[in-house]
Amino acid sequence: MTDPAETQILDRLPPIPDEKPVLIAGPTASGKSALALLIAEQFGGVIVNADASQVYDCWRVISARPSAEEEARAPHLLYGHIAYDQTYSTGHWLREVKPLLQSGTRPIIVGGTGLYFSALTEGMADIPATPPEIRAEADTLTLQTLIEGVDARTLARIDTQNRARVQRAWEVQQASGRSLSDWQEETPPPILDVKNTVPTVFDVDKQWLLERITRRFDQMLDTGALQEVESMRELYDPSLPAFKAIGVPELMAYLDGEMTLEEARDRATISTRQFAKRQRTWFRARMKSWNRIDLSK
Repeated sequence: MTDPAETQILDRLPPIPDEKPVLIAGPTASGKSALALLIAEQFGGVIVNADASQVYDCWRVISARPSAEEEARAPHLLYGHIAYDQTYSTGHWLREVKPLLQSGTRPIIVGGTGLYFSALTEGMADIPATPPEIRAEADTLTLQTLIEGVDARTLARIDTQNRARVQRAWEVQQASGRSLSDWQEETPPPILDVKNTVPTVFDVDKQWLLERITRRFDQMLDTGALQEVESMRELYDPSLPAFKAIGVPELMAYLDGEMTLEEARDRATISTRQFAKRQRTWFRARMKSWNRIDLSK
């Protein structure tokens, strides 16, 4: 029997026809995973991860992956299946999602990585892999140096404060001799037409979200985030994407005696708030036609 709170949430959703894929995007800590689980239990389907940090097997608590108990309530795929040092990109994710769309079971794709959803519903250019030596060189460069090595047309399309996005553009240009924008203009059709889905994006009150972010990091600390990070301390390599997950560098700094736990908590919370702001900006710009849901009211 659905409780009143769940009924209120379900009443805010658009119609969910049988077998139609459901897409749930939104900023961190907004309640996406809980909604995905509710939809899976009420309408059926398999929950598919679309969050870049939640693919790593070493991070359950720090990445806010669904708990083992939640995973037991409905099938979950593409969570915690990648080793910390394994290469994993949007292209890898897209290749893993494609067969799930043809499995006959409704996918409920949920996460906060906007690039995953864009690649899924808008298409993704078939860009050659970056050679390790070029990536190693890029890792040593400052953000400003990377920006100076990217063409103006590409810079106008990306968030120049997001180092990962700028570095990717720089690597593509160095490795292929062509700009990222050139490659993107040859993008093939998407593997999933958004018109054939139930696309939902969280658009919640800013203050409500900031309070949830603060509470959630405290909850992470209470449920083992520090111990999880400490278990990876000997393997820590700040250049690896897995170790750039929010909260990991901060707690590593605490473990190394570079800051107090309170300072690490505050810095991680600030980083999460800044990340959520970038997510909200992306979703509002790229998902204007999606169904909007606000659980903060």
